[in-house]
Amino acid sequence: MLGFKRLGLLAALVLVGIAPAAAAQAAVQPSQQDTQYLQAIHQVNLFEITKGELAGQKAQNQGITDLGQRIGTDHTQLDQTVEEVANQLGVELPSQPTADQQDAVDQLNNASGEEFDQLWLTSNLTGHVQAIQATQTEISQGSDSSVIELAQTALPTLQTHYDELVELANQLGVPVPQATGTGTASPGTTTPGPGTTTETPTPGTTTESPAPGGGTGTGSPAPGMS
Repeated sequence: MLGFKRLGLLAALVLVGIAPAAAAQAAVQPSQQDTQYLQAIHQVNLFEITKGELAGQKAQNQGITDLGQRIGTDHTQLDQTVEEVANQLGVELPSQPTADQQDAVDQLNNASGEEFDQLWLTSNLTGHVQAIQATQTEISQGSDSSVIELAQTALPTLQTHYDELVELANQLGVPVPQATGTGTASPGTTTPGPGTTTETPTPGTTTESPAPGGGTGTGSPAPGMS
């Protein structure tokens, strides 16, 4: 009888030890916002790395070649952190860009010369605006401190890329897509490049760089941002 009592006591102690551990494990599960941001920013990184390589191979303008290389390098470094955080939180990351992003890559592959340069700039401008917007949303609405910290680290890099893209676009006379009041990407009086019609637009209505905290706050970023 004493043996059964001891076994019962041991079982109770084991259960007491397991309960906090299970609760702790459940507590670290990332929110939908955090999960979708990690997945979306990873796809952005894959997309920008690919476009950086294309700029080195096909750009007619040396400024695009140089900027493409810097953007590709920065997104490679950013993605290393994204993968580390995702692994820690058990978030499965996509293995390739979205279908829309791949379509844009295909269009760039089929373009050459000045057409390539314009398409590349337009795609990167719109894509970085969306990435900035999603990153601002994560900073304001995210739950996990490691994902929020990742977004805070990524934002200045994305902003710098956008500023450099705007400067280069102005130099080359390439239209900078603006935003409508409904938040739909609009190039104003010009025609946007292929791959930009499904993009999420710049915050605000000017060609100025989106200010931190100027995101729409509409919730989780779309995985299709590019």
